[in-house]
Amino acid sequence: MLIPELAQTLMALGHQVTVLTGFPNFPSGKLYPGYRVRLLQKETIAGIPVVRVPLYPEHSRSGFKRAINYLSFAFAAAVLGGGAISKPDVLFVYHPPLTVGIPAYILSRLWRIPFVYQVQDMWPETLSATGMLNNAIVLRMIGWFAKWTYTKAAAICVISPGFRANLIGKGVPADKVHFISNWVDPEAYYVAASDPDLGEKFALSNRFNVMFAGILGAAQGLEVVLEAAKLLRDLKNFQFVLIGDGIALEGLKKTASDQNLSNVLFLGRHPQERMPSLYAFADALLVHLKNDPLFSITIPHKILTYLASGKPILAAVAGDAASVVTQADAGIACPPSDPKALADAARKLYCAGREELQRMGLNGRRAAQDLYSRDRLVGKIEGVLMQVTKPSRIVPGPA
Repeated sequence: MLIPELAQTLMALGHQVTVLTGFPNFPSGKLYPGYRVRLLQKETIAGIPVVRVPLYPEHSRSGFKRAINYLSFAFAAAVLGGGAISKPDVLFVYHPPLTVGIPAYILSRLWRIPFVYQVQDMWPETLSATGMLNNAIVLRMIGWFAKWTYTKAAAICVISPGFRANLIGKGVPADKVHFISNWVDPEAYYVAASDPDLGEKFALSNRFNVMFAGILGAAQGLEVVLEAAKLLRDLKNFQFVLIGDGIALEGLKKTASDQNLSNVLFLGRHPQERMPSLYAFADALLVHLKNDPLFSITIPHKILTYLASGKPILAAVAGDAASVVTQADAGIACPPSDPKALADAARKLYCAGREELQRMGLNGRRAAQDLYSRDRLVGKIEGVLMQVTKPSRIVPGPA
C-alpha cells in the first residue's frame, strides 16, 4: 500500500501523479481476479491514474522465472512507458526489483528529467540471503548494475540507517542518500474492538495468540516458529497464528501437520481492511527474519503496522528492526533463527500481566502516530523530489 498512499498524499499536496506499473500478481505470482495481461491498460484507482504494461506473472522459488518476471516488466516499461504517460518533472522509482533501474534510466534520458530511487530492499544481498540466487558471478554482476544505477539516480531514499551506511560504504556520496522511514496510516491500522463471532469463526477466542501477518517466504524463516511451538506445548491455550500467503506456506502447513502442532494455526490470506479485526485477538504480534547480516539493517513494514495496531510486538529480529521496537518500549526483542529464544520471549509475554501488555501496545501506538505518520514522512520525500527538480540539477549552468 505504500505507493498508493504516497501517490494520494502527493496529490493532496497539489502534485500530479501517474503510476506506471505491471499487472498485479504479488505475492502468489497469479494475476488478481479481473485482470489479464494486455499490451496496455489504463485505469483510475482511488483517484490515482494507473498505467499498466505487460509482464510475465511469477513469484515462485525459480530464480530463472523470477528474472523473467522482473525483466519483462523492465522491458515493457522502458519501451511503452514513454508513449503511455505524459512527460513528468521527476520519476520516483520503487525498488525492488533492481531491474526497475533500466526503465528509470531510459525514461529519464528520454524525457531529460531526474529520477529518485527508493531502495526498499538491498540487492544483491537480498538475493543471497533468501536463497533465491547463489551464483557468485551473477551476484557480482548484479552488484555492479546496482552501483551503476546508484550513479545515475539524482537522489536515493532508503528505509533504514543501516541501508544508508551500506550505500555509503559502497561509494555512494553521503549527501545523495536520504534515510526516510516507511510510514503507517493509523487510520488503516487501528485498535479495533474484538468481534466474538469472528473470534469463534477463526478459533481465536479464549486463546493467547501470538500472531504473525504478512508474506510467508524464505526471508521470514518461519520454520523457527514451528520449532518454538514444540517448546511451548505446556502453555494452556497458547498458539502461534500465521496469517498470510507465500512460497513457504504449504511446507509450513505440512510440517505442522506431520508434527501434530496443535498450537500453530494457519488463517491464510486476508484483505487489509480485516486485519485490525484479527489483530484485536492478538496478545502479541510477531515479526521474524532469518539470521542474516542483511536483515540486521532491514526494517520490515509490518513492524510499523504492528505499532499502529496498539499491540505488544515480539521482535525476533536484530539491528535496526529490533531498535524500532525497543526504543519505543513497544515489546520485547530476541535473536532471530533461535527457537529457544523465541519460545522464551513468547513465554515471557504469556506470563506478563494484562496491564504490562497494554502499556507496551499503547507505547507502540504513540510511536506510530508521532514518528511514523504518512504526512510527516511523505513530506520528506516531497522535499527530495523538489530538491532534484531545481533548475540547477537539470540544466547545466553557464560555463
